[in-house]
Amino acid sequence: MDLFTADVDKADACEESWSAFKRMNRRRRAIRDFDGIPIPDEEIEAILNEGLLAPSSSNAQPFVIHWLRTPALKAAGAAACCNQRAARSASTLLVFVAANRFALETTSAFRTYVESTSELSEKAKAYHLHQLKNGRTFLRIAPSVFWSPLHSLLSTLFPSLSLVPLGSKAVRNWAARSALFAAQTIMLAASARGLDTCPMEGFSPHKLSRILGLKRGDVIPIVVAVGHRRNDALLEPRWRRSYEMAVRAH
Repeated sequence: MDLFTADVDKADACEESWSAFKRMNRRRRAIRDFDGIPIPDEEIEAILNEGLLAPSSSNAQPFVIHWLRTPALKAAGAAACCNQRAARSASTLLVFVAANRFALETTSAFRTYVESTSELSEKAKAYHLHQLKNGRTFLRIAPSVFWSPLHSLLSTLFPSLSLVPLGSKAVRNWAARSALFAAQTIMLAASARGLDTCPMEGFSPHKLSRILGLKRGDVIPIVVAVGHRRNDALLEPRWRRSYEMAVRAH
């Protein structure tokens, strides 16, 4: 194969991937009327596995996803989601839970991998172990209540620093942001599999925490309903801000 043919094949593959992504992205809608028909476990497992490939700060992956599979637990989850239509009619619910403790679990697991794998060079291992040491130090120190008054003061004086992860509240916000990356990836993966989703922020964190037995300090940034849209599901024209309003080119 000559270089010209290789370049053409590459361009064709890129165009095919781009077209497939646009179809998938445009098909994804926030569906509120599902048919409620059970979805095979392997379908949900497939999109969950794709969600685990989502990016996260320092690859800390500070979240877990609670898959409400059983009808009783799903019904309890829907009630905690204010009994909104999407929650009631969905085939299943995915509850995203974020916390600093999950990031600490990730660093421990990744350290074990780095130390035992033969897939990394010694130079790469040394780099990752150094980063892990710094990361664990940050994860232990950053949530301290010592930082909270300072973070509050700095955020008041300099609002641009509001999202700096120092202090318990700020670290929870940091963890929640990574969970949202995974949620978006799962919604796109679901669209690619012919499934539908609805992201929900209207729920009772207290009720869901009690149902799932969460620990103090765990936060729930989002719940995603998953199912197949009903044939009569309402799909209004999708309005978004214009490119000119939303994009600032520098």
